[in-house]
Amino acid sequence: MPRRLGAILAVAFGVGLSVLDSAVANVALPAIGAQLGVSSADSIWIVNAYQLAVVVAILPFSALGETVGYRRVYLWGLALFTFASACCAFAGSFAALVAARVLQGFGAAAVTSVNTTLIRFIYPRAQLGRGMGVNATVVAVSSVASPAVAAGLLSVGPWPWLFAVNLPIGAIALWLCVRFLPRNPVPAAAPRPRWSDMALNALVFGLLMASVEGFSHGLDRRLAMLGMAAVLVVGFFFVRRQSRAAHPLLPFDLLRIPVFSVSLLTSVCSYLAQMLSMVALPFYLLHAFGFDQTTVGLLLTAWPAVIMIVAPAAGVLVGRFHPGTLAGTGLAAMTAGLAALALLPAQPDKWDIVWRLVLGGAGFALFQSPNNSMLIASAPAERSGSASGMLATARLIGQTSGAALMALFFHLVPTHATRMALWCAALASAVGCAVSFARLPLPLPEALVRRK
Repeated sequence: MPRRLGAILAVAFGVGLSVLDSAVANVALPAIGAQLGVSSADSIWIVNAYQLAVVVAILPFSALGETVGYRRVYLWGLALFTFASACCAFAGSFAALVAARVLQGFGAAAVTSVNTTLIRFIYPRAQLGRGMGVNATVVAVSSVASPAVAAGLLSVGPWPWLFAVNLPIGAIALWLCVRFLPRNPVPAAAPRPRWSDMALNALVFGLLMASVEGFSHGLDRRLAMLGMAAVLVVGFFFVRRQSRAAHPLLPFDLLRIPVFSVSLLTSVCSYLAQMLSMVALPFYLLHAFGFDQTTVGLLLTAWPAVIMIVAPAAGVLVGRFHPGTLAGTGLAAMTAGLAALALLPAQPDKWDIVWRLVLGGAGFALFQSPNNSMLIASAPAERSGSASGMLATARLIGQTSGAALMALFFHLVPTHATRMALWCAALASAVGCAVSFARLPLPLPEALVRRK
């Protein structure tokens, strides 16, 4: 147990840092842009460069983990992330900062591509749900708490502190990795990912992200449609090539497993709903009901606070109840909470808001651990890296889609954007709920079969 605790702390620190830094710079964009002398539009590249690097590199790193070892990919990814954080903190120009953010994104991709796979090696098979509960807690709380963390750091120091704070935490995480992370066996004949596959993967996901972001931010629709057409053409050749490969970068062998595919789809739905609601709620509470920024920040902490309680408990319940039932029930609660937020009365008191946030956050937490456990456990042990990479990709697709939808609502219906976003988030959660319950007739992975 002491060794397991050190190992899970190593994973938690690394994943927490990578998820926090995916959004922590958003709050500081105006200050960074002003100090470095760039426009608001150009400053967005500080965020997009990081996201783009993560999106294009996750699947290659997860495949590489199956070849050279998940521990090695995680360790070098964390080292790169920490080094790049120092480069961000000391960047003296806009170009240097963007380049450092790209490096940081590659490090984050390596960390998040194999983190759930490492949990499979850290915990005994019968306790996989507990490990997934801890991981889900770290990811969810880091995602939701990013703005509050950024605001707190900026209140006591300049923007480089957003990145400098990663250095001592990254150093501690690296020591924990070297000391406690288990080594995993690597097949002697394991093939390495092909450069041509990695280039096509980067092109497909890069074009997709650029097209979605451009469309949601009011780019000329002809250019946006041209980008989507390019995604379809390049994606067709990429998928055809991957479907014929013996060891594909895009794991079609795993997508043919029904439980894996369904769990992946529900994960996309849940993260889309969470991100869409978390982006909408600050504007909703500020503009529709007149709360001040400090009050809004305090109210929104109800969501991550309840996740810290429910997610570990949900992990323990995985061994006692069918994970599909737990996940479906969680998304049903999340749907009810989001719908209740959309139906807030004209003059709500703080408790009216808090109980709705608690219901939605608890539902999200109850869903994540069982769903992730089913997804990872349904993959063969030697394909754990690809399963972990697909789970991280599903989270990023859901979050990117949620943020893009919010921007689109602001562009199309500015007066009703936030309430419409909450209804859309509730719909996405409801779809995930229905799909999750559809898993009940499917056979459970052996590692999750309930103990008598």
